[in-house]
Amino acid sequence: MEIKIANYTVSVTQKTDLRQAVINKYAISADDIVDFKILRCSIDARKRDDILYNYQFYLNLKKEYPHLLALPNITLAKPQPILEYPQWSQQLPPVVVGFGPAGMFAALYLARCHARPIIIERGSEIEKRKEEVANFLNNKQLNENSNIQFGEGGAGAFSDGKLTTNINSEWIDFVLQEFYQHGATEDVTYMSNPHVGTDYLEIVVKNMRKEIQSLGGTFYFNTVFTDFKKEKEEIKILCNNNLEFDTQHLLLCLGHSARDTIRTLFDKGLKMEPKSFSMGVRIEHLQSKINKMQYGRFAPFLPPASYKGVVHLKKRSVYTFCMCPGGTVMASASEEKSIVTNGMSNKKRDGINANAALLVGINPSDFFVDNPLDGLSYQEKYEKMAFAISGDYKAPCNLLAEFMTNKVATAARSIIPSYPHGVIYCQLDRCLPSYVVRSIREAIPLLNKKLKGFQDEDAVLTGIETRSSSPIRILRDENRMSTVSGIYPVGEGAGYAGGITSAAIDGLKTAMQISGGR
Repeated sequence: MEIKIANYTVSVTQKTDLRQAVINKYAISADDIVDFKILRCSIDARKRDDILYNYQFYLNLKKEYPHLLALPNITLAKPQPILEYPQWSQQLPPVVVGFGPAGMFAALYLARCHARPIIIERGSEIEKRKEEVANFLNNKQLNENSNIQFGEGGAGAFSDGKLTTNINSEWIDFVLQEFYQHGATEDVTYMSNPHVGTDYLEIVVKNMRKEIQSLGGTFYFNTVFTDFKKEKEEIKILCNNNLEFDTQHLLLCLGHSARDTIRTLFDKGLKMEPKSFSMGVRIEHLQSKINKMQYGRFAPFLPPASYKGVVHLKKRSVYTFCMCPGGTVMASASEEKSIVTNGMSNKKRDGINANAALLVGINPSDFFVDNPLDGLSYQEKYEKMAFAISGDYKAPCNLLAEFMTNKVATAARSIIPSYPHGVIYCQLDRCLPSYVVRSIREAIPLLNKKLKGFQDEDAVLTGIETRSSSPIRILRDENRMSTVSGIYPVGEGAGYAGGITSAAIDGLKTAMQISGGR
């Protein structure tokens, strides 16, 4: 008998042996339990005077317990979908360009199908990439092909590693389990807002690479895809270092920052369209104040708090995104003389500050002139404007009180900016469209009504955030193929995902499509 128990609540102050508590509450014999595991765990903070953990459990029992199914929170457990790995039947191996989340899961699935995939990654393997990122953060020496955006693990490898998703897919649990099996902590499989942490992502990425290699996959790091030639049913892939590869299945898992590659693909005839994206800043608060804001007196009993907020103005939406408790605002440029911010945090989320993107929706009508790639140019324009303010990698910055009154702060107060290259205080409309600045100004008091304390006068606004998603979509058909046969646009850079989990699922489903899996 396999059952699911939902809505099992425990006070956050109560230290409980959950397995034993379930046995006692539902009169189950311990000897009858074949398997017991947590399916989901979330924090219910709707009642500030009684914050609870809310659990779902799975139990496999040796015998029937008919009385359990009469209870409103217990149902028979549905069987999990089984992933099939059909034998690869094509003569040529598939080629995966990019080893971020989409490329990782596409290559992993194809390797398990014995397709012996070839993986091309413009950046370095994670060990060397860490050194190159550190060199930029410490010495301002940017490697344009291996940095926080490019390299093994993709942009997500230097983030909080959030595994939340807004899509409904039968493969979400599979993706979470794979992260766990390759080195993430077990809680990523059941927490309602799971995160791996930058420090653990390195382990996960390395272990996935090793499994793919053990199954016959071949990696080419520091290898830039530069062009392709269509030759009847085959595609010849051209790369730097005079490398060439032949395939019938080219998976483009590029990420949202491979602008040079996207422009090459457009010139080669892949049809694209502009899509909405977002721009804004990173906002930093003291993590201790966020904990108090969310949990009140229960804060000492709970992990670092996060938040999520959105307001809908007359013309635009303003929202928080990629909130990093106990995190750092990162210098995430992939092109010289540009400023790009992002957030990251380690597994413990034990930094002093909390940060989140504070973003304004950008519509194609804001940037489109006559080319589907105009959004790329729009991003580049403002990233270079941000750099020009200091002529250095110092980020444009202001404090919230001054920002709201159209003034400029002269120094930090209670919150020290965490951006590694330092900041320069200025009016943020010097590096963001005026409508973005106006929208953020209008939204902050409204967000404060939902998140009491959000409008902290000392909060730090650091710019600019431009890479939350891709401004283009590479068109594909119902078989996930682009307008050039044999080429499959995948993941966030192609406009079909919005984070680690959704990109991983898109990579997985594309690999399943070309291999004949489910």
